[in-house]
Amino acid sequence: MKEGPDIARIAALIGDPARANMLLSLMGGGALTATELAGAAGITLQTASSHLAKLEEGGLIRQRKQGRHRYFTFADAGVGALIESLMGFAASRGHLRHRTGPKEPALRKARICYDHLAGDYGVRMLDSLRATGAIAGDEEHPQLTEAGEKMVTGHGIDVDMLKALRRPICRACLDWSERRTHLSGSLGRALLSHFLDAGLARRETGSRVIHFTPEGERRFAAMFPI
Repeated sequence: MKEGPDIARIAALIGDPARANMLLSLMGGGALTATELAGAAGITLQTASSHLAKLEEGGLIRQRKQGRHRYFTFADAGVGALIESLMGFAASRGHLRHRTGPKEPALRKARICYDHLAGDYGVRMLDSLRATGAIAGDEEHPQLTEAGEKMVTGHGIDVDMLKALRRPICRACLDWSERRTHLSGSLGRALLSHFLDAGLARRETGSRVIHFTPEGERRFAAMFPI
């Protein structure tokens, strides 16, 4: 096609193994240095700098400078959604490269997907919100209902603030391990922050795994009944 968006360019940027590993390492939502990204990709710092320049030029990442240091993050939440969607698509076609290990069950149970909850707990959360009428709409277009606004407000989440953001309140994100959708958008981020900020869950150092405390498990089950 000679008209419309140039998907070939984006596909080429993501398709390179080194750049793909860099993007996957940013799925944790944190800002990483070029050295850290080079380590994640298994390449030299000089080679990593070239790849990072291409990703930035393509609109997939951006730089954040702090003093003498430069940090890299996704350009916006849409990039995280794109990468997670590609992971889900690849998994659904049997294109898996990870090895089963001690962290595998924990990663599938609950993990951070850029800035929201994914894994079994992420899918359960969306299923519960739908079952209770807090979320309506079809699979690809979740919408927070009036009942849902009251429910999340009761847990200390400022819905008016979420509405003021340019980011959608609710967004469907394909979960690569569960092969179903979980909730992203500003509400997905706020719900995960609710547990992290209260000390009811924590992120495992150097991993995307989210660990809930016993009290966090209890509150999660009460907030999102099956």
